[in-house]
Amino acid sequence: MTDRKTELAANLAKVEERITAACAAAGRERGEVTLVVVTKTYPASDVRILSELGVRHVAENRDQDAAPKAAACADLPLKWHFVGQLQTNKVRSVVGYADVVQSVDRSRLVTALSREAVRVGREVGCLIQVALDAGASGRGERGGVGPDGIEELADLVADAPGLRLDGLMTVAPLAGEYAGREQAAFERLMDLSTDLRRTHPAATMVSAGMSADLEQAVAAGATHVRVGTAVLGVRPRLG
Repeated sequence: MTDRKTELAANLAKVEERITAACAAAGRERGEVTLVVVTKTYPASDVRILSELGVRHVAENRDQDAAPKAAACADLPLKWHFVGQLQTNKVRSVVGYADVVQSVDRSRLVTALSREAVRVGREVGCLIQVALDAGASGRGERGGVGPDGIEELADLVADAPGLRLDGLMTVAPLAGEYAGREQAAFERLMDLSTDLRRTHPAATMVSAGMSADLEQAVAAGATHVRVGTAVLGVRPRLG
């Protein structure tokens, strides 16, 4: 085993222990929670090692990094998630490799994703990114739509050719009433998911929690946790 493979295997084992313990504490089965490893800033060689170690879901947040990496790893049995704020001019590229876009937050993006998915004959899963810090603009600091905008956007996705409404995603907010209250934020997301499933029963995916707060997300009921640093380590700053 290479040094890097040994390191990643050890980190994955620790994260697996954390998820298993969190599931047990919440009275949930381990199989109810999917680990998505966020590989942003890390090379395709790390993605290849992760695949060898059994990882099946990876995420990226910048198309300029993700597109060549996904191409280099096209032979691997992976599901690619796009989790960053997505500009419409990047949609054509992202639809080429992303199985799920977790950051759908405006109607113009839905239209662009649908058009491109139909053009290339793919079905792309979509999560509505919920901004729990949304102000008067209805938008969050790090993207996302406020809770009041979920229903309209979800209906748009559900009706859009080439797209599949999978559920909701959030990032624990740094400002507003949920700042520093990750568990409360994730519980609010679960309430919103319950509301969504009344009209869209198949939209069962709830993506919440990262390296620092995955336990709170599992406790709240998240189906997917997005973990980067705890698996891949802290990448040194360049320069």
